[in-house]
Amino acid sequence: MIRCLVVDDEPLALDILTDYIEKVPSLELIKATTSAFEALALAQTEEVDLIFLDVQMPELTGIQFLKIIKGKCKVILTTAYSQYALDGYDLDVADYLLKPIAFDRFYKAVSKVQAQQVQEKPAMVQEKLSSGVQDFIFVKTEYRIQKIYINDILYIEGLKDYISIFTPQERIITLQHMKKMEEALPGEIFARVHKSYIVAIPKIESIERGRIQIGDKIIPIGDTFREGFFNKIQYRNI
Repeated sequence: MIRCLVVDDEPLALDILTDYIEKVPSLELIKATTSAFEALALAQTEEVDLIFLDVQMPELTGIQFLKIIKGKCKVILTTAYSQYALDGYDLDVADYLLKPIAFDRFYKAVSKVQAQQVQEKPAMVQEKLSSGVQDFIFVKTEYRIQKIYINDILYIEGLKDYISIFTPQERIITLQHMKKMEEALPGEIFARVHKSYIVAIPKIESIERGRIQIGDKIIPIGDTFREGFFNKIQYRNI
């Protein structure tokens, strides 16, 4: 699922893009806003995968917006003027859409982002366990690419643009977003329980008062993730 943010000072443009996003099952609309500053705050505090960004806005131009977020998420520029496309590509945007935006062109741009996401996921080797679950992943650390066995992972903690992967032996820090790591890990073993935490279900020792204990670590269960987590572990009475 690609979490989308739409920012455009024209309400009609917002309505069109909102309608298009709702037509694509792999897209989820987080917010559609006419305020560049509201969008900027959301992009910096929420997990946003893709922004549809208007170039010409009165509060903050799309180019200024791009320079502030510095590649935090994918951006598709929307503009009525084709000359802005070159500036956008200089800032490494995923694509640009020329208004009025046709649905087929919108879908092509989204497909390009989806292809880029697949390439950027942590490399998952094809070796399998007897259950069919992939055996280990590779993640990039500051100095090397490190192999981590799936069964060694206790939990994962998000730290802005970085994540920490905790095993019994060590803590591994990698430049990665929580959502992409969540998608890369086998869902039958791992659960997202908080904006900042993914846990290995087999490593859970106890759950008490909305908190998970794994070793000496106490991990909170966020309200947004509570129902999905308890459904996953098939326990509904906590």
